[in-house]
Amino acid sequence: MSQAFMRETDGQWLSDISPTLQALVVYLTRENNGIRVHEKNVSEDPAGRQLHAMSNGLVYAKDVQGRWEVVL
Repeated sequence: MSQAFMRETDGQWLSDISPTLQALVVYLTRENNGIRVHEKNVSEDPAGRQLHAMSNGLVYAKDVQGRWEVVL
């Protein structure tokens, strides 16, 4: 396969980033081609997890191991 179609780095997965909101914002901004992603709203699910609605239209929360995951 041509090198032109391969990424220079392996990149990170959502579950690999630090469990802080700032790390989530930096990761999502990088994945959004540098267009800033910010938190729009915070709510709580019935289990007591904080749900972070982000400007990219998705909602994120931490799983039981403290890793970020997409909820909605």
